[in-house]
Amino acid sequence: MKAKRQSPARPRRPAARKETADLGEWAIVALGSNLGDSRQNVLRAMACLRQFSRHPLRKSSLWQTEPVDCPPGSPAFVNAVVAFAPRRGATPEALLTRLRALERAFGRRPKKVMNEPRPLDLDLIAFGRETRASQRLTLPHPRAHLRRFVLQPLSEIAPDLVLPGQAKPVWQLLTELPLDAAPGPEALPVRITQPGGRRAPAAFATCARRAGRTPKSAIRR
Repeated sequence: MKAKRQSPARPRRPAARKETADLGEWAIVALGSNLGDSRQNVLRAMACLRQFSRHPLRKSSLWQTEPVDCPPGSPAFVNAVVAFAPRRGATPEALLTRLRALERAFGRRPKKVMNEPRPLDLDLIAFGRETRASQRLTLPHPRAHLRRFVLQPLSEIAPDLVLPGQAKPVWQLLTELPLDAAPGPEALPVRITQPGGRRAPAAFATCARRAGRTPKSAIRR
């Protein structure tokens, strides 16, 4: 069933969370899907990301957004953001490798057309205060502060977070983002689940199998 659209409105600052400060050392990953059962793809991917974290994930709502810079006729996206504490010894490069493997496990193939529909898209937005500027990886994500489909869900879980290289917290970046930064009012996100809602349906063992690993080897303390 298609999500009911809400009237466009400028976002307000979300209620502050006491835990926001500690997110400065966490990894932040943006999820998106606009191919197949996008809602389930994102929920299952959230469950799979748990294996990369020392603690339970901080998860946003799911948001339906119109495609930006995609081929004409592309379906709407389902987007979300998660934050988690990387396992000890993890590096941004190693995490990126695992995110790409997870995309492939969900059926993503090498792209033939720029920004074509895909079952799963995982963008590493930040990794603590780490910065990178290589051909393979740029941290923080160079366009995260300009993307409503990143800032909207991120503002739910870390409104006061200041991304590396930015002077303003996430909630303020979102508030100041021009409405015409997206292609018209229809592109404003529509929330389709509430944060902290029901658990994603994919079992941890299923995630491990999808990534070509056994559950036992996937769990590392």
